[in-house]
Amino acid sequence: MRASIYCDECGTVHEINEKIVMCPCGKGLAEVRFDELPKVSWDTFKGRHWGVWRYRELIPVPTDAGIVSLGEGGTPLIKLRGPTRHTFLKFEGANPTGSFKDRGMTVATTVARYLGARAVVCASTGNTSASMSAYAARAGLKPIIILPEGKVAKGKLAQAVLHGATIINVKGNFDQALEAAVKVSAEGLAYLMNSINPWRIEGQKTVGFEIVEEMGVPDWIVLPVGNAGNISALWKGLKELYTAGLIEQLPRLAGIQASGAAPLAKAFKHGVEEPEFVDKPETVATAIRIGRPVSWKRAMRAVRESGGVFEEVSDEEILNGQRELARNEGIGVEPASAAAYAGLRKLVDEGIIGKDERVAVIATGHALKDPEVAASHPTPSFSVRPADVVTLVMGLISD
Repeated sequence: MRASIYCDECGTVHEINEKIVMCPCGKGLAEVRFDELPKVSWDTFKGRHWGVWRYRELIPVPTDAGIVSLGEGGTPLIKLRGPTRHTFLKFEGANPTGSFKDRGMTVATTVARYLGARAVVCASTGNTSASMSAYAARAGLKPIIILPEGKVAKGKLAQAVLHGATIINVKGNFDQALEAAVKVSAEGLAYLMNSINPWRIEGQKTVGFEIVEEMGVPDWIVLPVGNAGNISALWKGLKELYTAGLIEQLPRLAGIQASGAAPLAKAFKHGVEEPEFVDKPETVATAIRIGRPVSWKRAMRAVRESGGVFEEVSDEEILNGQRELARNEGIGVEPASAAAYAGLRKLVDEGIIGKDERVAVIATGHALKDPEVAASHPTPSFSVRPADVVTLVMGLISD
């Protein structure tokens, strides 16, 4: 297996075993690329456990690196009743720490330990910090998380606390927290684990591998977009499958943002190349409350190359989508995941996605990531004496 790390701005090539997160040019994101894709078929993977490392040949981690894993990937693909006749939900909330972040973290942590890192650092709106803290504990590394003060859901913060992370709250937003994390990494104090780390992308791309292996290539894949690393990873992986001859066509991508943090959706709608970033993003979907997505160029390229779209949804649409999935399908997702489902509904209503098309919507996190929002939905509740319960239930059933 031969691969290198490339800068997507200056074109500099780095060896695979260099501790590169961002290119020293300071302008571009680093990307892991095969010099030549390995010769594999779907039979190569059969008989293996479902999960990220099922696709070991397509993840160019050095062969002598000891894999750090919690059994991530292999998440359920669930047939829904709508919004199209063939809608499937990829429930990433079933990952070990409850979000899709675990896919990238198993690979990035494996490489961090291989490169001799003693500590890892990330900025986070919640899910990254929860995942990094768990995988760091598994690998024997020190986790340091930098959070926008008061902006992280309690369910996610509790996970980081439980796994023993050192928590630094900054008086600012996620983008400012990320700037601080990048500086910590640049000083050589800790290895950066945000999605600008190219190894995170190598793990996250496997969600596309699982979708197409299980259901074939859908017409559309719909997913939420915050910092834009996941949609970039998905497209990278799908193109690798296509180049390797494992699939004969590519799906269209729909990236969904919350209206209070939607620079990419707005730029796409207005037909402009560079988005107008949001200095103070606000949305109930805390996982995608990001106004300056680091991977925006890759995300815009992915959507345009695929013939897809960006769309935005309001907080009301997000909460309605969360409630609909929970009460009609029995699937509890966090608000960011509900944004993807709400976006799919909107795109179907607008006629952009046809009702006969085959769609996979990626639900990136579990409802218990944000228990306060989950508990805020209205539901019937009563307080009665024990002796009155039977009478109350009889009345409820007869209504």
